[in-house]
Amino acid sequence: MDRQEYIEHLLDHYQNPRNKGRMADADLQLGGGNPGCGDLITMYLKIGDDDRVERVSFEGEGCTISQAGGSIVTELVAGKTLDEVTALGTAEMVEEMGDDVVKSRVRCATLALGTVQAAIHQYEQGRERERVGARMTAQDAVPFEN
Repeated sequence: MDRQEYIEHLLDHYQNPRNKGRMADADLQLGGGNPGCGDLITMYLKIGDDDRVERVSFEGEGCTISQAGGSIVTELVAGKTLDEVTALGTAEMVEEMGDDVVKSRVRCATLALGTVQAAIHQYEQGRERERVGARMTAQDAVPFEN
C-alpha cells in the first residue's frame, strides 16, 4: 500500500471500527493506555479449548491511530493461538498501519497489541499458578512417612 492507502485504511478502521464493544463473557480483559496523550483501550478475548482466540473486541477512546489500532488488532488476532498472538510485533503493525505511522507514533500504534499481549501473559501466569496449586494440593494429600 502507498501512504494514501494506509491513511484511508486507518480512517476506515477509526470511523467504522470492527469488533468494538464490551464482551460480557470474556476470558481475558485488560485495559491499557498512554497517560501522556490520553489514549485508553480495553481489550477483551474469548479463548477456545485449543488456546485460539475465538472472539475479540475492544473499547476505548483517544487518537485516530490508537483507536484504529484497536480495530486492526481485533482482526489481526482473531483465530490465532495465544503463542501466535504473543509472537506478533512491530513488523505486523507496520504491515497493517504503514511505516510512517508506526515509527512516528509507536505508542499509539502498538497500544492495542501490547495490551492484548499483556492480557495473555497474565492469563498464562494464572493458569500456571492453578497448575502449581493443583500439584501442591495433590502432593499435600500424600502422607509423609518417617
